[in-house]
Amino acid sequence: MKLRENSKYALLVPTSMGIRITPVNNQPTHSSDTFIMQTTSAESNVASISAHLGLPVKVLTALVKGSPIARIIKENLKSRGMDIEASEVPQGGPWGYRHQFNIADSGYGSRGPRVWNDRAGEVGRTLSVADFDLERIFGKEGVKVMHMSGLFAALSPETGQFCLELSKIAKRHGTRISFDLNHRASFWKNRETELRDIFLKIAGVADILIGNEEDFQLCLGIEGPKPGGKNIKAQIDAFKEMISRVKKSFPNNEVYATTLREVVSANKHLWGAIMSVGSDWFVVEPREIGVLDRIGGGDAFVGGTLYSILKGWDPEKCLQFGWACGALVVTLLTDYGQPLNEEEIWSIWEGNARVKR
Repeated sequence: MKLRENSKYALLVPTSMGIRITPVNNQPTHSSDTFIMQTTSAESNVASISAHLGLPVKVLTALVKGSPIARIIKENLKSRGMDIEASEVPQGGPWGYRHQFNIADSGYGSRGPRVWNDRAGEVGRTLSVADFDLERIFGKEGVKVMHMSGLFAALSPETGQFCLELSKIAKRHGTRISFDLNHRASFWKNRETELRDIFLKIAGVADILIGNEEDFQLCLGIEGPKPGGKNIKAQIDAFKEMISRVKKSFPNNEVYATTLREVVSANKHLWGAIMSVGSDWFVVEPREIGVLDRIGGGDAFVGGTLYSILKGWDPEKCLQFGWACGALVVTLLTDYGQPLNEEEIWSIWEGNARVKR
């Protein structure tokens, strides 16, 4: 994939930042009184891989002016090596704007994970193109790839429009567009017609289109295998057929990819992936991985794939690296990847879990 040269930023993500709290020791939320707190968003999770591996990354977001939570978010993103440009919005009193919280029980064994989203008054819902000097960012500074997630696009009518306008500006300046469909049923409830239209438009201008086992079906209406089925390895041909239908509907995309996940238990998954570039197919057949906390694994797959594309690697290597980044993050307490170096990721791909001294 040809990328824009002379760009200040390898990767840019628009996002709504928030806080995640997780009970310790894989306990259920209602049984816990001690929690780990972290900064989170799907899009910054994706960007974390490239930032930790040394590529220049920029985050566009909104922050509550004077909020201690906003300060935590800014300092965390900076610690991960990301530049931040933010619209600062006055809180407007105790019942005004705030940063979203999600409470995420990781599950254990036969008890599946449970996530409770608390997003009323979320400041990121207000984001618009008027908040930023986008001609400077995309024109003068330059961006090689802009990544957007369906979570952010579906957050509010404002963020959906923001994503559409960003896509137009990015295209005009030669920035490649990555779109992870990232369907969430609770976001789509009673908004199916509105969001389907937005997602179809974004997918139509994207260069890189990524989903999981059900995203293409639920977001774009593309026929595919029944979500959540068992023996996912036997359905690889059916997923290829689904991606072929996606390619017919969106022929201008250059890279199409989907993750494959079969949940054996909360702590054991079969994890695989498929990528199509041109007429070529690349497959990682589902392999067993250990899972401490599954949240963020899909974001890390996208992040690893984008890092590989930015490095100019061949598609097979991109898919393998993305798969291994996803396998890394599900072993972490954070839902974002903090790879030490590329060698750590390749060791995961090679199945080398031996101690290194």
